[in-house]
Amino acid sequence: MAQRTRSAIAGLIAIAATANLGAAAKKSADYSSIYANELTTMNYLVSSTINEHAMFANMIDGLTEYDRYGVLKPSIAKSWTVSPDGTVYIFKLREGVRWVTSDGKDYAEMTAQDFVDGVKYVLAKESASKVADIVVGVLKNAPEYYTGKLTDFSQVGVKAKDKYTLEYTLAKPVPYFLSMLTYVCFFPVNGKFLAETGKRFGTDNKTVLYNGAYIMDTFEPQSSRELIKNEKYWDKDNVPINRLRYKYNKESTTLGPELFLRGDVAGLEEPLPVTMIDTWMKDPARKAQIHPAQLNTFSYFYCLNFVPKFDAQYNPDNWKAAVNCKAFRKALFHGLDRRAAMITLEPFHPERQLITTVTPRNFVSAGGKDFVDMPALAAFAKTESFNKTLALRYKAEALKELKGKVAFPVKMPMPYNASQTDWVNRVQVVEQQMEGLLGKDFIDIIPVSYPATGFLDKTRRPGFYAMQECRWGPDYADPQTYTDPFVAGTTYNRPEFAAGYADKNGKPKYDNMVAAAMDETKDLKKRYELFAKAEAFLISEAFIIPYAVGGGGYEATRLEPFSNPFAPFGVSNYKFKFRTVLPRPVPADEYMKLESAWQKARNAAVAKAK
Repeated sequence: MAQRTRSAIAGLIAIAATANLGAAAKKSADYSSIYANELTTMNYLVSSTINEHAMFANMIDGLTEYDRYGVLKPSIAKSWTVSPDGTVYIFKLREGVRWVTSDGKDYAEMTAQDFVDGVKYVLAKESASKVADIVVGVLKNAPEYYTGKLTDFSQVGVKAKDKYTLEYTLAKPVPYFLSMLTYVCFFPVNGKFLAETGKRFGTDNKTVLYNGAYIMDTFEPQSSRELIKNEKYWDKDNVPINRLRYKYNKESTTLGPELFLRGDVAGLEEPLPVTMIDTWMKDPARKAQIHPAQLNTFSYFYCLNFVPKFDAQYNPDNWKAAVNCKAFRKALFHGLDRRAAMITLEPFHPERQLITTVTPRNFVSAGGKDFVDMPALAAFAKTESFNKTLALRYKAEALKELKGKVAFPVKMPMPYNASQTDWVNRVQVVEQQMEGLLGKDFIDIIPVSYPATGFLDKTRRPGFYAMQECRWGPDYADPQTYTDPFVAGTTYNRPEFAAGYADKNGKPKYDNMVAAAMDETKDLKKRYELFAKAEAFLISEAFIIPYAVGGGGYEATRLEPFSNPFAPFGVSNYKFKFRTVLPRPVPADEYMKLESAWQKARNAAVAKAK
């Protein structure tokens, strides 16, 4: 690598360690990439797909957005106040923010009414919005209006108090409400334009207006799409990249890496296929072109199923008797070598993605402390769960306790998605590793292959598994979101049916703990501490085995690392605002230094923002 490039990267590290990168002074080349998944709609108020959100985030601004450290900042709203009871939010909007058309022509000034019209559209049954449930769940009278019990929209908890003042009234206090405003269902729409376009709204790039950093001036399905910098954007000085170019290629996954090496594209939208990583890492020239991808807030964990419905040949009743023994579960909990499993996906830096809690680090903080460092969770967050000595000790306890009650070895069907090479490899590794440690006289892990189509409907949801790798992504910036898979009535592993799990009133203990945390809406630190206790209970009882955080892998891109917004929820993390295209990719060793510097700077930013 040329000395000039090394110096530039070194400079990035120094800047990242001390301050937010000053985008106003930056210049950048255009960004180019390829894609295989076409947009099905441009209607940002109805879509729930990540593929489309990645475009909408650059076209539309909401009231708030996240910065590169995950701190919530003003966007269209320049300030806000919250009532003492936490149910009324009043936002003062920026003046002079413009709506423009796909050819960059001025259409109208943005006003508070645009946010009211957006909510009204989302809640209209005929809109068929796939994100309406989020609005329904928080705004006063929104459920009644959505179901038709209430026909007067003025009774719904959103009002334009004047041209630049917007008021939301919630049904009850929602401490994480501000984070929800970064999601598409709370985005604005111009009512006049909506009336003009009618059912054509959002059918292509010309039937939407833009108030964000970019305008989609070219949209040719299965050919190309291009976004150009919005010169009327209120924050245009923080948009260094002038144009985003995307070419359609149905073989983007396999052809993309070679196109990147040739310099035909500046970045790939997806990490390199697992099957390519080893080859690239052994080639010095290619190795210098890639680095680890940033981690996200998806949580991966192994579920132990308490309501088994799998085939009789696997003896579900025998599994049920075994899994209701805590010592048996703890043997599995401490017997899973998570690092060995992760090597099937990330062979070079596996520890980077491993987590020992359900909620990932860097998701939310209170009182200057990360959620996983709250007292009840801190010990789990800092302790490796894989422990051969403990696993064998609990095996001995389980054998003694279950003698005459369970037939050993216990059969454990473990489904996997046959279309994912890393998963195919991982299930084999887990089988060999756990049976090797605990003994084939104790457990018999049986990998069961399923196709990608309808995978969850054939495995986890109906309970056709004993132990299965599962995942969950957050719906809002609050620890409560990671409780959703495990409360009574869900289709994950149904721990409410575990022996001894109910209290004296017959209600699941975990649900009681979650309810207590949900009731705390004023003291955020106390709320998080209560949620931490609930999660600690889930882990200590070994109802699930925390495994890894999402994202990761290796990416080929010339985009500047860690300059993008870091968002645990919403669409801010898809924004190209603040980003630049570098002359060359940042190699892995330099990337890891950047990541370390970013983490330190994030910790300081979160503490300051408390």
